[in-house]
Amino acid sequence: MAKENRTQIDRTQAVTRTAVGGAIANLLLSVLKVVVGQLGHSQALIADGIHSLSDLLSDLLVLIAGHHASQEADRDHPYGHARYETVATLALGFLLLGVAISIGWDAAERLFQPDELLRPELSALVVSLLSIGVKEWLYWWTLGYAKQVKSDLLRANAWHHRSDAISSIVVFIGVLGTMAGLPYLDAIAAILVAVMIAKIAWELGWEATNELVDTGLEASRLKDVTDTICSVGGVRSIHMLRTRRSGGQASADVHVLVDPYVSVSEGHMISVLVERRLKRQIAEITDVTVHIDPEDDETVPVGPLLPLRAEALAIIASAWSAIPAACERERVVFHYLGGKIDIDVYLPISACLRNGWDPSGLRDELQNALAQETAFGRVRIYYG
Repeated sequence: MAKENRTQIDRTQAVTRTAVGGAIANLLLSVLKVVVGQLGHSQALIADGIHSLSDLLSDLLVLIAGHHASQEADRDHPYGHARYETVATLALGFLLLGVAISIGWDAAERLFQPDELLRPELSALVVSLLSIGVKEWLYWWTLGYAKQVKSDLLRANAWHHRSDAISSIVVFIGVLGTMAGLPYLDAIAAILVAVMIAKIAWELGWEATNELVDTGLEASRLKDVTDTICSVGGVRSIHMLRTRRSGGQASADVHVLVDPYVSVSEGHMISVLVERRLKRQIAEITDVTVHIDPEDDETVPVGPLLPLRAEALAIIASAWSAIPAACERERVVFHYLGGKIDIDVYLPISACLRNGWDPSGLRDELQNALAQETAFGRVRIYYG
């Protein structure tokens, strides 16, 4: 639990630092690019400034989503708030798509109206070069935190910075080409920026949508999960393994097959070990539900509902009422296996010695007394 809390604190700090740092940089860049784009007559630089402004909005979105995602689970959100990150990532994708359509539409209109084409100046070239350096630095800085705390939201925001760096490269080339005598290159650069932004929007939206519809871990990661579970002592096999992602984390639900005759406490201990080992060895898994099975309930056919303990005890008490040895039983254990109830009967060794019971004969007598009760399987006797 302490490790999980520490990880959550690290994620919160990483989100806050990168969001605040990115917001300051994007605010300065967006103002600089829009102002210089207007004064320096570069449509591509103005479009890039609007792109930086969308980055500023995304940083604010990341900051708000990160704050909500870091909150502990509560009554209304028993699985935590990690999917705030997912929803924010999806919203970020829609935001980028809107920016791309707006930039591309405006640039295309100017491209087919030569009189509307702008003639950039040297200041636009300098600012686009400055933007490339700043945005590339923001990309690597944010990506470093994303890898450190394994946050898809931070990774998405890092790529948002990278998209702005790439768009600034396109702007730089467009401005340079227009200054060299090709007036349409600035508008073409703006359209290319729009296409790149749209591509990033699609990728972010697709990943977030997959997470919202509970897409599981990839096949290679599932193999790691299976190997980790099967390495726990007492685990015979597993089935019905299910996983799902949530805000850069993952949860797992698995049925574990164990020896059908182990005690409840031993089965519980095996489940605890499975849970702890998965959380320790599979980094993204933070929540595990383990079902302990005495038999493979995925393949064993479901038979008639069998009587539970109170009813079963009443049945055997009636069936064995005429057998004196059965009246001295100290403990009865039921095993619900193969559509039947197997019975373990514990008798005191002193009574066996005193009365001279034949163990095999007594077992057969108890078994025959239940012959008409189809819910019961075999009977075993233990002395102690």
